[in-house]
Amino acid sequence: MSPPVLEIRGLAAQRRGRRILRDLDLQLDRGHWLVLLGANGSGKSTLLDCCVDRLQPLAGQVQIEGHSLLTTPVAAKQRLGYAIAPERLPELLSARECLAVQAAAKGLSEIDEEVLELAHALGLAPWLDDAVALMSYGTRQKVGALIALLGEPALIVLDETFNGLDPASALVLKRHLRARVDAGRCAVLLATHSLDLAQHWADHVTLLHEGRLLETWTRAQLEASRTAGADLEDLLAARVSMR
Repeated sequence: MSPPVLEIRGLAAQRRGRRILRDLDLQLDRGHWLVLLGANGSGKSTLLDCCVDRLQPLAGQVQIEGHSLLTTPVAAKQRLGYAIAPERLPELLSARECLAVQAAAKGLSEIDEEVLELAHALGLAPWLDDAVALMSYGTRQKVGALIALLGEPALIVLDETFNGLDPASALVLKRHLRARVDAGRCAVLLATHSLDLAQHWADHVTLLHEGRLLETWTRAQLEASRTAGADLEDLLAARVSMR
């Protein structure tokens, strides 16, 4: 039996001397889209940074398809796709050059044809050879998302990637991710504040509160709750009030 795409055990992390995550466990299998919800400061970005090796945890481990980010980081990162934040893209490079550099880092001889096709579907084609410095925030978001899809990653990690996207482009990207997940090609871990995205696109929704995972709901549970008259906002508020 193949290992989980993402397995986190006993994870603890801090920023600037302040403990953010506390003894956190999480597992995500191929063919599933998990949305991570939580208030500002709950630890969502800290958790994702630990998952992509941008932050060294205090304790615990993160494994990607059985490869530890601590002991076998190269093998783990080869199975990882991470959407680079707009402000972290190199401004002097063009979008095509950003994609080419990241493709080479994954050992690819060229940019995936599927990724280039998605770039066209997202309306990015006219800006592919423009410098990042000249791009709008939403256009940079598209470049970052495309970077996450290079090299057939088993785990795709997204942090508020849909912020700044126009509705048509957001729908194209959601459908593309959903198709990859449904085909069993990958798992998606997305941190967001969008309840609509969580309710209509995710397989699982997890609430992170004060550095701990409080509860996870399946799509079936969310649909049953809506039928009973309680939407996701009601569930979140009720769960936090139980603390």
